[in-house]
Amino acid sequence: MMTVLWVAVVALVLVGVAGTVLPALPGAPLVFLGLLLAAWADGFQRVGWVSLLVLALLTLLTFVVEVVVTGHGARRTGASGKAVLGATVGTIVGIFFGIPGLIAGPFIGAVAGEFLATRDLAQAGKAGVGTWVGLAFGVAAKVALVFTMIGIFVAAYLL
Repeated sequence: MMTVLWVAVVALVLVGVAGTVLPALPGAPLVFLGLLLAAWADGFQRVGWVSLLVLALLTLLTFVVEVVVTGHGARRTGASGKAVLGATVGTIVGIFFGIPGLIAGPFIGAVAGEFLATRDLAQAGKAGVGTWVGLAFGVAAKVALVFTMIGIFVAAYLL
């Protein structure tokens, strides 16, 4: 029984880490769920409610970072809401094309969305770059937060 729990913990954390990069998976919540399951499997002996509260707050912070950083990148270039929507659709479609799709998809989607909104190719290019940079910084921040969560859990578990 314990082995099954720990396999589930590892699976949740690994899928969660992947989900910080892939838009279809709720990365940080899956990592938090895995870490919560690990604390529960240990009877909350090594990782208590204070550590879990910090991990929960960091999980919530990933959502804030995603919205704020992505939006900031788009706003700095004057991108419309259609550019952000296009970047999101481009990211989801890009998943099916592997790493190149994940890199190019948000840019292409943002350019297409902004071009539909403004009919200005130069503005669409600016919006595409700004939105893509915002998404890239958002993903980087989420990855940093998720690895911080894992580090806090490991420290609490081992110390």
